[in-house]
Amino acid sequence: WKGTFVFAALSIMQIHFNSINGDETQHFLYLKFRFATWRDTLMMVVGSLCALIHGSASPLMLLVYSMMTNTFVTYELEVQELKDPNKECINNTIHWTNGSIYETTDNTTVSCGVDIEAQMTMFAYYYIGIGLGVLIVSYFQIVFWVSAAARQTQKIRKTYFRKVMQMEIGWFDCNSVGELNTRISDDINKINNAIADQVSIFIERISTFVFGFMVGFIGGWKLTLVVIAVSPLIGIAAGLMAMAVARLTGRELTAYAKAGAVADEVLSSIRTVAAFGGEEREAERYDRNLIEAQNWGVKKGSIIGVFQGYLWCIIFLCYALAFWYGSKLVIDTKELTPGSLIQVFFGVLMAAMNLGQASPCLEAFASGRAAAKTIFETIDREPEINCFSDDGHKLDKVKGDLEFHNITFFYPSRPDVKILDNLNMQIKAGETTAFVGPSGSGKSTTIQLIQRFYDAEEGTVYLDGHDIRTLNIQWLRSLIGIVEQEPVLFATTIAENIRYGRPGVTTEEIIQAAKEANAYNFVMTLPQEFDTLVGEGGGQMSGGQKQRIAIARALIRNPKILLLDMATSALDNESEAVVQEALDNVRAGRTTISIAHRLSTIRNADVIVGFEHGRAVERGTHSELLEKQGVYFTLVTLQNQGSSNTPNGKTFEGYDYALSGTRLGFIQICQQVTEEGPEEHEEPAPVARILKYNRPEWPYMLLGSLGAAVNGSVNPIYAVLFSQILGTFAVQDLNQQREEINGICILFCIVAVISFFSQFLQGYAFAKSGELLTRRLRKVGFQAMLRQEIGWFDDPRNSPGALTTRLATDASMVQGATGSQIGMIVNSLTNIGASFIIAFYFSWKLTLVIMCFLPLIGLSGVFQAKMLTGFANEDKKSMEAAGQVSSEALGNIRTIAGLAKERSFVESYEQKLELPFKSAKKRANIYGLCFGFAQCVIFMAYAASFRYGGYLVRVEGLPYMLVFRVISAIVISGMALGRASSFTPDYAKAKIAAAQFFQLLDRVPKISINHTDGQKWEIFKGEIEFLNCKFTYPTRPDIQVLSGLVVSVKPGQTLAFVGSSGCGKSTSVQLLERFYDPDEGQVLIDGHPCHTVNVPFLRSQIGIVSQEPVLFDCSIAENIQYGDNTRTVAMEEVVEAAKKAHLHDFVMGLPNKYETQVGAQGSQLSRGQKQRIAIARAIVRNPKILLLDEATSALDTESEQTVQSALDEARKGRTCIVIAHRLSTIQNADIIAVMSQGVVIEQGTHGKLMAKKGAYYKLVTTGAPIS
Repeated sequence: WKGTFVFAALSIMQIHFNSINGDETQHFLYLKFRFATWRDTLMMVVGSLCALIHGSASPLMLLVYSMMTNTFVTYELEVQELKDPNKECINNTIHWTNGSIYETTDNTTVSCGVDIEAQMTMFAYYYIGIGLGVLIVSYFQIVFWVSAAARQTQKIRKTYFRKVMQMEIGWFDCNSVGELNTRISDDINKINNAIADQVSIFIERISTFVFGFMVGFIGGWKLTLVVIAVSPLIGIAAGLMAMAVARLTGRELTAYAKAGAVADEVLSSIRTVAAFGGEEREAERYDRNLIEAQNWGVKKGSIIGVFQGYLWCIIFLCYALAFWYGSKLVIDTKELTPGSLIQVFFGVLMAAMNLGQASPCLEAFASGRAAAKTIFETIDREPEINCFSDDGHKLDKVKGDLEFHNITFFYPSRPDVKILDNLNMQIKAGETTAFVGPSGSGKSTTIQLIQRFYDAEEGTVYLDGHDIRTLNIQWLRSLIGIVEQEPVLFATTIAENIRYGRPGVTTEEIIQAAKEANAYNFVMTLPQEFDTLVGEGGGQMSGGQKQRIAIARALIRNPKILLLDMATSALDNESEAVVQEALDNVRAGRTTISIAHRLSTIRNADVIVGFEHGRAVERGTHSELLEKQGVYFTLVTLQNQGSSNTPNGKTFEGYDYALSGTRLGFIQICQQVTEEGPEEHEEPAPVARILKYNRPEWPYMLLGSLGAAVNGSVNPIYAVLFSQILGTFAVQDLNQQREEINGICILFCIVAVISFFSQFLQGYAFAKSGELLTRRLRKVGFQAMLRQEIGWFDDPRNSPGALTTRLATDASMVQGATGSQIGMIVNSLTNIGASFIIAFYFSWKLTLVIMCFLPLIGLSGVFQAKMLTGFANEDKKSMEAAGQVSSEALGNIRTIAGLAKERSFVESYEQKLELPFKSAKKRANIYGLCFGFAQCVIFMAYAASFRYGGYLVRVEGLPYMLVFRVISAIVISGMALGRASSFTPDYAKAKIAAAQFFQLLDRVPKISINHTDGQKWEIFKGEIEFLNCKFTYPTRPDIQVLSGLVVSVKPGQTLAFVGSSGCGKSTSVQLLERFYDPDEGQVLIDGHPCHTVNVPFLRSQIGIVSQEPVLFDCSIAENIQYGDNTRTVAMEEVVEAAKKAHLHDFVMGLPNKYETQVGAQGSQLSRGQKQRIAIARAIVRNPKILLLDEATSALDTESEQTVQSALDEARKGRTCIVIAHRLSTIQNADIIAVMSQGVVIEQGTHGKLMAKKGAYYKLVTTGAPIS
């Protein structure tokens, strides 16, 4: 009666042991326990001994049970004899009343005088004794193993994290951070599961297996062999089922993973999907991928059904065989007593069952072993560049001369692409050297070689004439300050971030560094000044602010070598001027290397080195290189064409934030606040509503419930038949006895066949209805997500990751509340119902006594179930704090390596592990107690009920077979109760999941994208007017982004927005797209207020090219066709658009031309190529309004020229809004609007504004801040 695994896995064991044979086994044990100290080993040995003893308890109980059965049978025979008034009992033998000894037909005497109650009392004491023993040993077995495991896991975690932090950067290129994070959490948990309680339970079950067979052979070897002969049938079935299920689950998961990837991609780029009206198309694409998963799910259900049916069928046939043969041995050859028949049968049954239940433990071992392999491989790997090592020289005096000598280099993750090709160059101490060259020519790579993130394949890097490989790494990195293009800040305060630069700095030094980096003023304006939290990844700060904090962090190191990797490229003019000034101040007297695309930042460098194809092709000052007319010359002339009429070649840059929705994803600080908010109090959804979604499948549900009801009544029927067999042994007439036994065996066979069909029916029907429901819910849920307004996605609780997980898990959890769950409930209810009817019908008094123990037996059932799932979930929660440290550390490994801060992260991680470790040790005790209690309850129940049964047999003349019938019926129903209740957590979870789900379905989006809502009109002109718009982002209600924006643009005109970061340029574009609605004021389109306009209609008139274009993971052609989702775009149009976007020639140069896959997020293409595909996509749309949001800011000068001409082509005859960027792109705009703090401060043409000598003029001439 224990689950499915009955008898299972003789074969599984075989398979497993074969795979772990010989040296593997030693290796495997060493692997798992290699972190055990002698104390752990001692605990594990004692724990194993306890488990062995615990395992022998149940077979011991069988010996008592068999003696008890014999006692009952002899007593029953005696009672029957003494019914004859002529017989009486003298000196324990039956005499005739005349005093002569009574003999049966075959001349044997009949004993009598069984004092049934005294006997029963003795048996009760046996049971209690065994029970107490079990309580004690099972407690120790669990406590010792669990705490030993906790200590080892703790050690593994620390060692692993420390080792990972030592790895060279090249290793991180080849291992994704996500994967490492899962390894730290999940894989180590798997190892923990494999070396904790599972081992002791495994030992206990194997010991029961051995002792069970021993008891069987002691009782009677013939019957034991017969039963053993049948068991491989069951083992094979269980093995096949496990394999089939694993295979199918794998298939189902990969099929769903495809759909999950679609969902993730769509939700991550929701703005693009919304802008191009691709919602329906995406929902279809998602649904297509769900079908496959659904089919595998149904297959899995039916296969499980078949095997379950087969198992039960074999088990009942087994019963029939064993009882038939056993009764022959009892009646005909008298080799067995009735008691030993039971002993043999249950001994073998118990042995087989425990073997079956040992197999899930093997699964835990196998997955633990696999996990251990990867973890220990990492632990044993020697890093090529070990940052914790103390080897290497430390020079007394450092000048800062760098020399690259014949360097050839490939990234370890892309060994086929040569990045540096025989590079030679010298960098003199104290000079500022600038690296220029097209993207991908190896500029940033040289910087990483100086920091020794990588070692070159050939050639050497020298510092002051010493090969840097001979220098101490931590010391070398402490000489270097680096400011990157996208600086990484850690999720702590500003002061702490600066302090990361150098250990043990005073507050004064921090303030000094902040002043030098021009950061002091803006920090002091923040509410908490230096104690302001910067958010995860610095998400609360603007680009310029992050950049300046990073500079302060570099300066506080007082570095000999300063590396600036595009340190100002991500800033607008105002911030750039400030940051540039900070950098110029600090460069004095240091060796500085600066990489830049902007000429303004390079002009005043002492030496300029031009890169091309991984070589340094030219070096000299600005004027020398211009004469050479090489790489530098082309870059300069290209940039100057645009800015020839601006003084000193300043290029004008606006980098805006709000568009890169990425920032919002990072604000985990507000996430911590909001998550404690409304999420917690989910009202569980009414089941009726869940079932409504499953309504179309009602025939399946009905069939399934029928099957379940039949399955539920099988166990009670078994109790009746079993006790009936015991009863037959007390029948005196042998022929009648044989007939009864044959009848019962035939009944067993009938039950077997019925249960085969009903199990299959239940499995298949519920799988079918459940899978259909899951698919329906996922699709509906996904559509509901795509219906929401964009502001909803800004809420960190609705980040793409969270939503994808919700689709994956919530839907399948909801399935748990219907399908198989209903089956489980019906099954348990019929089981319990039938058992109680039987029990009360035959003896209500005994039933009441046993019922006192029912709650306890039920509880123990719950515990058994909980045991199988283990306590892993609680561990996960407590590990979260440590998880945050590790994921932040691994995600920003380059920054940490550059700052040589690995040690402090390792320490912080180890500190965060202390708490979970303590709680794990505490839990081991509670767990052990509960386990022990659960194990001994059943013994106590037996003691009480059989003792009382004996009393009833003597006093009330209750036939003993009814005692057995009642007790086994109730115990069986208790088990069922426990099993049913073990499903309740799933059920509660399902209801909460469903509630979240329905909350999503019921949410009314603030901006409806329904095709019927709002107006449409025939001739769309493209006139746009912003009237006094005020706006704040829903996630940051305290920051006013637009405060009264007034600007208008006539059809066909180009409007350019200029201004510093965060002044609301991109926000106005998002209002126009109706991603958001203004809090006050209106946006008018052709004179219609925009909130009255039909959203799909409006968006279909707008084409957008954004700064970081989002491409989908499909072919180039499909990405371009995405521009118009209302129809299928013909290939000719795609090519036409590609030609206009200057993309055609590049595509024709690719092997698969337009069918080339662009990779996830377009990762296979360069930025310029992605940008041009995005432009082609906007052109295919043939929009009336074109929005260009910094469409060329992220490109180097050559790509920019091509993209720019493509954009000029696209602007013809359309209303166009440009978010301005370099001056060259906006001088010819019809209206230039200068924005500051969410309002337009002046507008007009370039000429007018220059004449006005206002903010724009200042911006162009000096790059001074807009006040």
